[in-house]
This record gives sequence, C-alpha cells and structure tokens, in this order.
Amino acid sequence: MSAHEKSLTGVLPPVPTPFGPHGEVHHRALADNLQRWNTYRLSGYVLLGSNGETVYLTHDEKLALLETARKAIPPHKWMIAGTGGESTRATIQLTRQAAERGADAALVITPHFYGGKMTAEALTGHYFAVADASTIPILIYNVPKFTHIDLDSETVARMAEHPNIIGIKDSGGNISKIADMVRRTGKEFHILAGSGGFFFPALAVGAVGGIMAVANIAPQQVLDIYHLFTKGLISETAELQRKIIPLNGAVTARFGIAGLKAALDMLGYDGGPVRPPLTELDAREREMLRAILVDAEIIQAK
Repeated sequence: MSAHEKSLTGVLPPVPTPFGPHGEVHHRALADNLQRWNTYRLSGYVLLGSNGETVYLTHDEKLALLETARKAIPPHKWMIAGTGGESTRATIQLTRQAAERGADAALVITPHFYGGKMTAEALTGHYFAVADASTIPILIYNVPKFTHIDLDSETVARMAEHPNIIGIKDSGGNISKIADMVRRTGKEFHILAGSGGFFFPALAVGAVGGIMAVANIAPQQVLDIYHLFTKGLISETAELQRKIIPLNGAVTARFGIAGLKAALDMLGYDGGPVRPPLTELDAREREMLRAILVDAEIIQAK
C-alpha cells in the first residue's frame, strides 16, 4: 500500500527512542513497544521526532532505527520519519535514505539555527527543494517551542501548493491560525494537531488528526476523542479532552521526555532512560507523575 493510498487522519504517536543500559538504541524494546501499540487503531507512527530525541541520535542510529521500526509496523499504518536538518542538502539526503528504509512520509522541521535569515522565502524554497527531491510525501513540522520560528498561515498555504507537501504537524496551539490554515489550503492538505492539549479544538476547526506525545501512554483515550468527534458527540468529546489535559501537560511541558519515558515504564512499556544531557525524573517527580496517571485512570493506585 503506497502512502498516497493511506488516509492521513486519526492518531499517530511520536514514538520515544528506548535506550539500553549503556546508552545504545534498544532495538528490541522499540519493536516490542510498537507491537503493543499495534493493538490499537492508530493510523501510524512518527519516528525520529522531538519525542524520539532525534537531535541526540547519530546518522547511523537514525537509519538503523527506521529499519527496526519498519519491520514492526504493519504496511497499512504510516511510518513517518523525522528527516529535517539545518541544511537543505542534509535534509534531502536523510529523506531519501528514510524512503529507502520504508518510510511512507517525512516530517521536516523548520531550519532555525540562523533564525533571523529564515524568511518565508527561504523556508518555502527549502521545503520546495526537499519535496522536489523526495520520492515520499513531505509534512511540515512547525514547533515554535523548540525552533522559535512560527510559520504563518499564508506561508503554509504557499507551501501547500506543492503537490508533494501533503500536510503539517502544528505544535504551536494557535487555534485561530489552525482555522486559517484550513481556510487557505485544500482538502488534500492535512493539518494535524501537535499536542493532545488542543486536539479537540483543532479537530473542531478542521484538523484531520494529531501527532501527540500523550498518545504513547493513553492511545485509547486519544482515539476516543477522535472517534467521538467524528460521530458528532461534542459534549462527550469535550469531556474527554478536559480529562487528558493534566496528563498531556505532565508528559510534555511539565516533565518532558523524561516524564513520557517514565510513564511508559509505569505502564509496562520500555521507556528507558533519556540520553544526556537530559536528566531523569527524581523520586518526588516520579510520585507526582504516578498520581497524575492514577487521576487520569491510566494506572491503578498502589
């Protein structure tokens, strides 16, 4: 099944990268985690994203990780690879190599090191060049929290004119801007919420799904939000959205990737350690996180 035959709707977790006791990528743990997530009606997965600690992986580690993931991900589910780099040349190279290893699409973060020079023209040229050179579709990754660059809806609409740029993961949380992107782009362009904290509002203004860290630890709850919304059960959708807000905050802004991995460990997945210079949660933080998981009915109280 080709990427263009799949529906880029629904819920896709941005998968954390498990590390072993000596800091190496733990391929068996990644495969086991994916097999467990496969039991849910997830649309697919994002590898090598922000939650995958991709900035801490070597080039060879990234390619090997994609090979492992592709073997564990069924053909009907998306495997989206984060391939964005600071240069257009490096992004094209990794995008092509990801495609060779079975990626269905590439998630390309905005270059940002030379932020003052990353004008709308420069970024549009970057994405067009990558899309021209890629054999797989391209998704824009707008994450101003990390890049300090926030694409406006006019620039996104210009990028959406390219036939090989099929969507955007927007993590900014500006619902007015998401609505305006929907207004400015066609139905073939897929807008995905980048955080579970605003999943329902994004769906309400026209987003088609989400790539959200909280989906790693509460896949069914996030899927329920999506399916209740598609059935028009708005009050029920809103209730579930409110319920996951503390959980979403805990594994994103509050405790970060270390919190997401600790939560996975508590749920019986293999979250494993973070890679330095990130640091692990201390005992107090773990207890706080556990209490949030209990309140959200993700795990039972001791």
